[in-house]
Amino acid sequence: MPGLPAVSRRLLLGGALATGAAAAGVGAAYAAPAAGAAGAEAPLPVRTPPRRRGQRSMIDVPFDVHRTVRVGMIGLGNRGSGMAEGWAAVPGCRVTAVCDIRAGRATSVANRLAALGKPRPAEYGGSADAYARMVKRDDIDLVYIATPWEFHHRQGKAALEAGKHAIVELPVATELDELWDLVDTSERTRRHLMLSENCSYGRNELAMLKMAHDGLFGDVTNGHGGYLHDLRELLFSDTYYTDSWRRLWHTRSTASFYPMHGLAPVAAAMDINRGDRMTVLRATATEPKGLADYRERFVDRSHPSWKETYVNGDLVTCLIDTAMGRVIRAEHDVSSPRPYSRINSLAGSRGIFEDYAGTSATGGRIYVEPDHSGHSWRDFDSYRKEFDHWLWKKIGDDAANNGGHGGMDYVLQWRTVQLMRAGLVPDIDVYDSAAWCAPVPLSVKSLASGGRPVAYPDFTRGSWVNLRMGLDSRESAMPPVA
Repeated sequence: MPGLPAVSRRLLLGGALATGAAAAGVGAAYAAPAAGAAGAEAPLPVRTPPRRRGQRSMIDVPFDVHRTVRVGMIGLGNRGSGMAEGWAAVPGCRVTAVCDIRAGRATSVANRLAALGKPRPAEYGGSADAYARMVKRDDIDLVYIATPWEFHHRQGKAALEAGKHAIVELPVATELDELWDLVDTSERTRRHLMLSENCSYGRNELAMLKMAHDGLFGDVTNGHGGYLHDLRELLFSDTYYTDSWRRLWHTRSTASFYPMHGLAPVAAAMDINRGDRMTVLRATATEPKGLADYRERFVDRSHPSWKETYVNGDLVTCLIDTAMGRVIRAEHDVSSPRPYSRINSLAGSRGIFEDYAGTSATGGRIYVEPDHSGHSWRDFDSYRKEFDHWLWKKIGDDAANNGGHGGMDYVLQWRTVQLMRAGLVPDIDVYDSAAWCAPVPLSVKSLASGGRPVAYPDFTRGSWVNLRMGLDSRESAMPPVA
């Protein structure tokens, strides 16, 4: 393997060097380029609300120790019901309550868990406010939310205000004021809210992060990630997305709905909110052709979708600058015929990694100096083995048996429960969650102004300069179950 830079991130965190602006190698605040400087166009401003009196940062705040993590679940459609057995399988975790506006779904999940020999959870449903009653229970520590996107903010906030921690499927909110509200509510209630970003726990993604932090790519300069998934058949299904909620978003918003699966791993590898931060976003979009074309060819004229007009571009691309001069390209496309990809690529002064591109079993390919030369890609296999994250070494077999998406669902669930049972600091905090989801509203603002750059909010309110741990966690054990 190539020699490392003089001081890698892991050495910084493992040694006695101080963190802060000096350790991060940046000034105390980021100054956006002035209008006209070197031809730069001044970014459209975004408001940063002041921290209210009595609020304190949640950065590096550990969980209280929980002997057993008791989970309440809201939203039991395809995603939510699919995660129920994973939560119940984690040592020291119990699903104590389940909720869906369709009460039959709660009963179905409760029956399934009971059939597995797990304690039967309490059931809530039948009304739009059933979740509000559930989160007030005394036997819930963590609320898992997997409802349609428009409900995430209010349900996540309700969980925090009820004194519960919350883990929310993507995105945690769809508007900037909602993202700020979740940050402020987390700080005020002293409860954590985390994005349920399973791809951050993917095996290749965590290996890429370790390689970056150990200096394999030299100075990281750019990354590319996204969510490229042909969902056309599912979007027009009458049963998969309840009430067609996901397709209807394509009729009312131009946003990059779901770039987080690709953005989050790249951001973690670049130490976003941990020594660097995203500062400016520009968005472009292709014309919305894919869904209408699919409907024309495959959907009967009696289907209600024929009353719809689609406004969301097939491919929405966000180009994001960082304070340290890096560039991230984040893409979203669920309307075009194409094989699945999250792209997952990282590059620097000494080499590059690309996922979803190689011929090896890992799906990745790599080129790093001085190991490689001759302008030819190499398989990722040996590198993933060397840089495999401790979580996959520890529970990889369990992950394959207990979780979907190649096991990364279970790694996310296991790690979340372990953090809470051991009283550790979360790998993904409310500031990461807000920053990773901000492209949803920011892309709308940029597209509405013809692709003009938009300033990126600093949800940490200045604390991004401090180098600290995140997904590059040190190995720790799951506390024994009594």
